[in-house]
Amino acid sequence: MSPFCFAARFIAMACCGLYFSLAQAVELRGRVVAVLDGDTLTLRAADNLPYRITLAGIDAPELPQDFGQKSKANLAALALDRQATAHCRAGEQYLRATCVVRVGGKDIGLAQVQTGMAWWYRPYASEQTVQERADYEQAEFNAKARRLGLWNSRNPMPPWDWRRGRLNE
Repeated sequence: MSPFCFAARFIAMACCGLYFSLAQAVELRGRVVAVLDGDTLTLRAADNLPYRITLAGIDAPELPQDFGQKSKANLAALALDRQATAHCRAGEQYLRATCVVRVGGKDIGLAQVQTGMAWWYRPYASEQTVQERADYEQAEFNAKARRLGLWNSRNPMPPWDWRRGRLNE
Protein backbone atom coordinates (compact mmCIF):
# COMPACT_ATOMS: atom_id res chain seq x y z
CA MET A 1 0.00 0.00 0.00
CA SER A 2 1.36 3.40 -0.87
CA PRO A 3 2.01 5.95 1.89
CA PHE A 4 -0.67 8.15 0.30
CA CYS A 5 -3.29 5.40 0.55
CA PHE A 6 -2.29 4.66 4.12
CA ALA A 7 -2.52 8.35 5.06
CA ALA A 8 -5.92 8.65 3.34
CA ARG A 9 -7.17 5.59 5.23
CA PHE A 10 -5.89 7.02 8.50
CA ILE A 11 -7.68 10.32 7.84
CA ALA A 12 -10.85 8.37 7.10
CA MET A 13 -10.40 6.40 10.31
CA ALA A 14 -9.97 9.62 12.26
CA CYS A 15 -13.12 11.08 10.74
CA CYS A 16 -15.04 7.96 11.68
CA GLY A 17 -13.69 7.97 15.22
CA LEU A 18 -11.60 4.82 14.73
CA TYR A 19 -8.29 6.42 15.66
CA PHE A 20 -7.92 7.84 19.11
CA SER A 21 -5.41 9.62 21.27
CA LEU A 22 -2.24 7.94 22.54
CA ALA A 23 -4.07 6.77 25.66
CA GLN A 24 -6.67 4.87 23.64
CA ALA A 25 -6.60 1.98 21.24
CA VAL A 26 -8.35 0.79 18.11
CA GLU A 27 -9.88 -2.66 17.78
CA LEU A 28 -10.10 -4.31 14.37
CA ARG A 29 -11.87 -7.59 13.70
CA GLY A 30 -11.53 -9.59 10.55
CA ARG A 31 -9.77 -12.40 8.72
CA VAL A 32 -6.03 -12.77 8.37
CA VAL A 33 -5.52 -12.84 4.60
CA ALA A 34 -1.72 -12.76 4.37
CA VAL A 35 1.37 -13.40 6.46
CA LEU A 36 4.33 -11.33 5.29
CA ASP A 37 6.94 -12.58 7.77
CA GLY A 38 7.13 -13.80 11.36
CA ASP A 39 5.74 -10.62 12.88
CA THR A 40 3.69 -8.98 10.12
CA LEU A 41 0.33 -9.89 8.68
CA THR A 42 -2.56 -8.43 6.73
CA LEU A 43 -6.01 -8.36 8.30
CA ARG A 44 -9.06 -7.75 6.13
CA ALA A 45 -11.36 -6.02 8.57
CA ALA A 46 -15.13 -5.66 8.65
CA ASP A 47 -14.82 -2.52 6.50
CA ASN A 48 -13.34 -4.85 3.82
CA LEU A 49 -10.06 -2.93 3.84
CA PRO A 50 -6.71 -4.69 4.32
CA TYR A 51 -4.66 -3.50 7.30
CA ARG A 52 -0.96 -4.27 7.49
CA ILE A 53 -0.24 -5.13 11.11
CA THR A 54 3.00 -5.59 12.98
CA LEU A 55 2.62 -7.77 16.04
CA ALA A 56 3.26 -5.73 19.17
CA GLY A 57 5.99 -6.76 21.58
CA ILE A 58 8.01 -9.01 19.27
CA ASP A 59 10.63 -8.95 16.55
CA ALA A 60 10.95 -12.02 14.36
CA PRO A 61 13.91 -13.00 12.19
CA GLU A 62 13.96 -11.34 8.79
CA LEU A 63 13.07 -13.71 5.96
CA PRO A 64 16.71 -14.16 4.73
CA GLN A 65 17.90 -14.87 8.31
CA ASP A 66 18.07 -18.30 9.91
CA PHE A 67 14.55 -19.17 11.08
CA GLY A 68 13.03 -16.31 9.04
CA GLN A 69 11.03 -18.66 6.82
CA LYS A 70 10.19 -20.97 9.72
CA SER A 71 8.94 -18.03 11.76
CA LYS A 72 6.71 -16.93 8.88
CA ALA A 73 5.38 -20.47 8.44
CA ASN A 74 4.64 -20.74 12.15
CA LEU A 75 2.72 -17.45 12.15
CA ALA A 76 0.79 -18.61 9.07
CA ALA A 77 -0.13 -21.85 10.87
CA LEU A 78 -1.39 -19.79 13.82
CA ALA A 79 -3.35 -17.17 11.93
CA LEU A 80 -3.74 -17.43 8.14
CA ASP A 81 -7.36 -17.62 6.98
CA ARG A 82 -8.59 -17.32 10.55
CA GLN A 83 -10.77 -14.74 12.24
CA ALA A 84 -8.72 -12.41 14.43
CA THR A 85 -9.09 -9.44 16.72
CA ALA A 86 -6.37 -6.79 16.66
CA HIS A 87 -6.01 -4.39 19.58
CA CYS A 88 -3.97 -1.63 18.03
CA ARG A 89 -2.20 0.97 20.07
CA ALA A 90 -2.42 4.51 18.80
CA GLY A 91 0.62 5.92 17.06
CA GLU A 92 2.09 4.55 13.88
CA GLN A 93 5.61 3.56 12.98
CA TYR A 94 6.85 2.55 9.52
CA LEU A 95 3.33 3.12 8.15
CA ARG A 96 1.86 0.08 9.90
CA ALA A 97 -0.49 -0.53 12.77
CA THR A 98 1.19 -2.15 15.77
CA CYS A 99 -1.27 -4.47 17.47
CA VAL A 100 -1.76 -7.36 19.83
CA VAL A 101 -3.53 -9.88 17.62
CA ARG A 102 -5.64 -12.69 19.02
CA VAL A 103 -6.91 -15.73 17.17
CA GLY A 104 -9.35 -17.83 19.15
CA GLY A 105 -8.47 -15.72 22.19
CA LYS A 106 -4.76 -16.60 21.88
CA ASP A 107 -2.14 -13.83 21.60
CA ILE A 108 -0.28 -14.94 18.48
CA GLY A 109 2.71 -12.66 19.14
CA LEU A 110 3.17 -14.32 22.50
CA ALA A 111 2.80 -17.70 20.78
CA GLN A 112 5.65 -16.76 18.42
CA VAL A 113 7.89 -16.04 21.41
CA GLN A 114 6.78 -19.20 23.23
CA THR A 115 7.79 -21.39 20.28
CA GLY A 116 11.14 -19.67 19.77
CA MET A 117 10.09 -18.04 16.51
CA ALA A 118 10.56 -14.45 17.71
CA TRP A 119 12.28 -12.33 20.32
CA TRP A 120 10.43 -10.38 22.94
CA TYR A 121 11.25 -6.83 21.79
CA ARG A 122 12.29 -5.08 24.98
CA PRO A 123 12.72 -1.54 23.54
CA TYR A 124 8.91 -1.31 23.33
CA ALA A 125 8.17 -3.12 26.59
CA SER A 126 6.96 0.17 28.08
CA GLU A 127 4.03 0.01 25.63
CA GLN A 128 2.95 -3.34 27.06
CA THR A 129 0.85 -3.88 30.16
CA VAL A 130 2.62 -5.19 33.24
CA GLN A 131 1.04 -8.61 32.63
CA GLU A 132 2.10 -8.65 28.96
CA ARG A 133 5.70 -7.82 29.92
CA ALA A 134 5.73 -10.63 32.47
CA ASP A 135 4.18 -13.11 30.01
CA TYR A 136 6.54 -12.24 27.15
CA GLU A 137 9.62 -12.25 29.36
CA GLN A 138 8.67 -15.65 30.81
CA ALA A 139 7.88 -17.02 27.35
CA GLU A 140 11.29 -16.00 26.01
CA PHE A 141 13.05 -17.37 29.08
CA ASN A 142 11.26 -20.73 28.70
CA ALA A 143 11.93 -20.94 24.95
CA LYS A 144 15.64 -20.26 25.56
CA ALA A 145 15.82 -22.80 28.38
CA ARG A 146 14.13 -25.45 26.22
CA ARG A 147 16.20 -24.44 23.15
CA LEU A 148 13.10 -24.04 21.03
CA GLY A 149 13.18 -22.67 17.49
CA LEU A 150 15.86 -20.04 16.97
CA TRP A 151 17.19 -20.73 20.47
CA ASN A 152 18.43 -24.08 19.16
CA SER A 153 20.94 -22.17 17.01
CA ARG A 154 24.48 -21.78 18.24
CA ASN A 155 24.37 -17.98 18.19
CA PRO A 156 20.97 -16.58 17.18
CA MET A 157 21.25 -13.05 15.81
CA PRO A 158 18.46 -10.66 16.77
CA PRO A 159 16.86 -9.11 13.71
CA TRP A 160 17.68 -5.57 14.88
CA ASP A 161 21.40 -6.49 14.84
CA TRP A 162 21.02 -8.24 11.48
CA ARG A 163 19.34 -5.16 9.97
CA ARG A 164 22.03 -2.88 11.38
CA GLY A 165 24.71 -5.12 9.85
CA ARG A 166 22.99 -4.96 6.46
CA LEU A 167 22.91 -1.15 6.61
CA ASN A 168 26.64 -1.06 7.32
CA GLU A 169 27.48 -3.21 4.26
